[in-house]
Amino acid sequence: MITCSRNQKRDSLYPPGIELQVRRMGIREWVVPQDRAFFDCFERQVEVVLKASEALIALVEDFTDVRARVRAIKELEHEGDRITHEIYEKLNQTFITPLEPREISALASALDDILDYIDSATRKMYDYQITESDSHMRELAKLIRLSVVELSGAVSMIRSLKDPLQIEERCIEVNSLENIADEVLSHAISDLFRSTDAITIIKLKDIYEHLEIATDKCEDAANVLSDIAIRHT
Repeated sequence: MITCSRNQKRDSLYPPGIELQVRRMGIREWVVPQDRAFFDCFERQVEVVLKASEALIALVEDFTDVRARVRAIKELEHEGDRITHEIYEKLNQTFITPLEPREISALASALDDILDYIDSATRKMYDYQITESDSHMRELAKLIRLSVVELSGAVSMIRSLKDPLQIEERCIEVNSLENIADEVLSHAISDLFRSTDAITIIKLKDIYEHLEIATDKCEDAANVLSDIAIRHT
């Protein structure tokens, strides 16, 4: 009959190599630094998204020096990509995470998608040689920024999760803004098809749809944050 000591049983609970780190650091020291790292990354990431949404507003409200403005948004998109990659790297290297790994991955992906569609929409404005913005672009840009402001507030609150109801309220507001964006897109396309210029219709419809998809991605991020608030409280 094979027997093992109490210590041996305890050690067998950890994957090979992990028990030594836990013994040296203590469980609190093992968990807390990683918590801070992930939340720091999310706050940095949403700040980049907010800057991109503000740059989008600046572009559509003053449609000059478009190439430079679009390039600046592209740089923000690259910065967001670097933070997203950093989050995935930390996720692959971390044994204990403050949130479920799938929640971390989903939130990083959703925030990155918002940036991608802001960048894509503005790039199309430049590539399609659009000479001026219109009321539909400006309205959609404002809805994107309002949504990102709500997301930024919600992201800052998941660090402690002390007030899940406030997180939920911000997420509901993002959902409402996305519904408004759907209506703006519908009106924009309706107005667009009163034109007989097929090329202009194709160009503007593509831009409108990419801006509206950015609000869809904001809603995706809000849904992830709402799930986090519910699951962890």
